[in-house]
Formats: sequence, C-alpha cells, structure tokens
Amino acid sequence: MENVFKDLKPELTLQYFEEISQIPRGSGNEKAISDYLKSFGEKLGLETIQDDALNIIIRKPATKGYENCPGVILQGHMDMVCEKNKDTNHNFVTDPIKLRVDGDMIYATGTTLGADNGIAVAMSMAVLASNDLEHPAVEVLVTTDEEAGMSGAMALDASPLKGEYIINLDSEEEGFLLVSCAGGVTAWSKLKAEFTNADTNKQALLVEITGLLGGHSGMDIIKQRANSNRLMGRLLNLLCVDYDLAKVEGGSKNNAIPREAEAVIVVDKNDVEKAKQCIEEIVSTFKNEFSTSDPDLAVKCSETTTDKVLTCESKSNYLKEINLMPNGIQTMSMDIKGLVESSTNVGVVRTTNDEITFECAVRSSVKTLKEDTTNKMNLLATSLGGKFELQSDYPAWEYVKNSKLEAICVDTYEKLTGKKPTIMAIHAGLECGLLLDKMPHAQAISLGPNMFEVHTPNEHLSISSTENTWNYLVAILKSMNQH
Repeated sequence: MENVFKDLKPELTLQYFEEISQIPRGSGNEKAISDYLKSFGEKLGLETIQDDALNIIIRKPATKGYENCPGVILQGHMDMVCEKNKDTNHNFVTDPIKLRVDGDMIYATGTTLGADNGIAVAMSMAVLASNDLEHPAVEVLVTTDEEAGMSGAMALDASPLKGEYIINLDSEEEGFLLVSCAGGVTAWSKLKAEFTNADTNKQALLVEITGLLGGHSGMDIIKQRANSNRLMGRLLNLLCVDYDLAKVEGGSKNNAIPREAEAVIVVDKNDVEKAKQCIEEIVSTFKNEFSTSDPDLAVKCSETTTDKVLTCESKSNYLKEINLMPNGIQTMSMDIKGLVESSTNVGVVRTTNDEITFECAVRSSVKTLKEDTTNKMNLLATSLGGKFELQSDYPAWEYVKNSKLEAICVDTYEKLTGKKPTIMAIHAGLECGLLLDKMPHAQAISLGPNMFEVHTPNEHLSISSTENTWNYLVAILKSMNQH
C-alpha cells in the first residue's frame, strides 16, 4: 500500500481509510469490503456478525469503569457512490480509488472519493482497534447499499444490537449535530419506446452537455445547480429545426445531480448549420441562467451516425415527460429557516430497445408531501401511456426533543471547543429513521467531518476536520460515565 497519509493525523483512521479505498465498494458490490470487515473484527478477537445482506456488526466490551453505561452503536455504511469524469479511465468494479493529498484536503483522481461514508467505517475501525480509549460497550454497525436505497438497513435484524445510543457518522459538516432528516423513495417512470428506420439522406448529430458541477441530490439541491437531464429536455424542446430523436442518455445515479447528458438527433442535411446555430443560442441562454451555479456549462454538437430513430409519438412523450415532471426543490420548510422540505432529482435517463426510463430520487421530511410528489409523477407517466414504480421507500427521521444523547454530545462539544454545536435537520437521507423504527428504545444523533462536493468526482475531505471529529468522538465516548 502506498501510505498516502504518512505522518498525518488521525493516524489510525487515515490508515484504515486508505486500506478500504483499495477495495471496490460501489453499491451492490460490497461482498469484498464486507468480508474484509468481518475478517478485521475476527482478527481483533471481537464478536463479529455478517448477515445475509452483508451488513456487519462488531462488538467491543466496555472498558473498566464503563460497564454500567448505556451501550453505543457507531453506525455508517460501507458502500459509496461511483461517479467519474467522462475522460477518466476507472473501473469501479475492479480498480482501487487513487487517493491524493492537496494541502488540508484528500481527493480521489477523477472519481468520487468515498469519504461518504468510508470515513465512518475507518473511524469505527480505529475505535475497535485502539487499546487506549475509555468507552462503554461499543457495537459497530456498517450497512450495505445505503446510497442506492438503504436495502441493507431495511433487511437488518436489529435484535442482536443492545446499544441505546446510536452515533451515526454519515454527516458532512463539523460542528453540526444532525437530529432529523428527510425520508425518500426511488421513483421510476418508464415510457414505451418505438423506433423506425432513420432517413439515410439526413445527418445525425450528437449533442453533449458537460461541465456541470452536479452534487448530492439531498445536500446540494438547495444550491439549484443545473440538472443535465432537464437541460437536454429543454434544449430539444426549444430546437428551431425539425428533427428526429434517436436516443437520449444522462446521469448515472439517482442521488447525484447529473452533470452530463447526451442525445442523438437527425436533421435534414440542409439544416445542419441552422441546428448548430440554434443550439448555440439555447446554450447562451443556459449559460446566463446558470452563470453562478454552473459557470463551466458547455454543449458540444458533432456529426455522428445512427440507423434508427424514435417514432414521433415516442419522441413527443419523452419531451413532455422530461419537461413536465417535478425536479428540484418542491417545498421549503416553514418551521426551519433555509431547510428544503421536499425535492426531486431526475438523476438518470436511459433509452433502451423498448423503453425510455427516468430514475428519480424523491425526498421529503413530510410523508404526505412525498406522496403528493410521486402521485404527480404517476399521473404524468400513466397519462403518456407509461408505467410508474416506486422502490426503496425509507422513512424520515423525526426530531425527538430533550434527547439525553443530544445533551451529552452538546456538553462534550462545548467542553472540547468552548463553542456550542449547531443542532440541525437536513434534507439528505440517513439510515437513522429506519434503525430507530427497529430499535424504538434507542436515541440517535449524526455527526462527521467537513466533506465537500460529495457524489461528484470533486469530492474532498478535510484532514484537520477529520482529526477534530475523531477527537470529538473519543471525548463523547469517554464522557459517557459522567452522565
């Protein structure tokens, strides 16, 4: 192993983060990382459970003087979002993440970093392996498939877990304690795709949208960044020449705001230059609208070939679906200033041999508003003769006032830093709601170090903030026998 983090602190946490970065662990590809964690726990001589969903539970007994304290569950997820730049040669199924340090920041090279949520796994491993910490009984719970639908947490049998305090380490801002989050569901709209032969006397053009910043579809939706799938729909709807549509593609994950999209259109050879000029004019409009949020927005148009195109009806249905379906912020909270209450993200669009599919992440902290959004999507898809499906529905994590765990974490933070932490709710989805449904006796809180641009190839993690968060976690565990 390269030892990228030599002489950097926290040493053990960063060592384990580098180790797990060598193991491909995209959602749905977690067998290797799960087996690694199972072996890790067993080598330490700790009770280790690996369930059928590949979730891992590792138990470490309380240290002297902490035997009667409530147990603590350190929780995170082992999978990561696999996003890369189009020109990056990286296979997420086989290749390790290429880490690099730039000042105080850790980056990958052309891909997502996986600090979301590898840093939680690494910190939890460091707690398990350390012999000089004071703490209650600790149970480390590392789940699978969090990023793609939380199926690991859904399948979890929580009966072996005895801890009363859940410390979720899947947050991204130091100094913030999360006490509530949105629920969510994956929504699929599927339209029938019928094709006909392309006119050989016409010219096919490849239209590519690139340069968008993207981001986490929960945390970053408030930044109102451009969605490449929606931009492509707008562009094709505004195009000033007659054209046939051969295919449209965009995005790779429903929980990442899509950064790139492409479409193949077919125009009369006499209209090629007119089409290119029209696209340039549309792009200038987009650049003006998103000059602040996406300054590097770019659209390229080049000649290509195709042997088939969608029928007029299939093309029309696509244009209606992509331009009319809900996307972005739907409602803002009236109770918490600046908090997105409900949103959607048209994350992935695909053209197959018989369908055009739209995969969306729908989030809301209010169950009925989540249902209202999906009902609208259902009405639109079915009115166009399509199908609508919901998958991976997970509940919101509702705030509980006067939590003893919150009081412990606030008190510890004040003693450690001399400042009060910020108590807040977030629009992103965490597993706490699911876990608390299974463990109604427990309390939960979420914390973590500063991370930036998660779910994008520009994801980066602050080293100093990671050290601060590690020291804070150690202090919380140590303070448990004082409350």
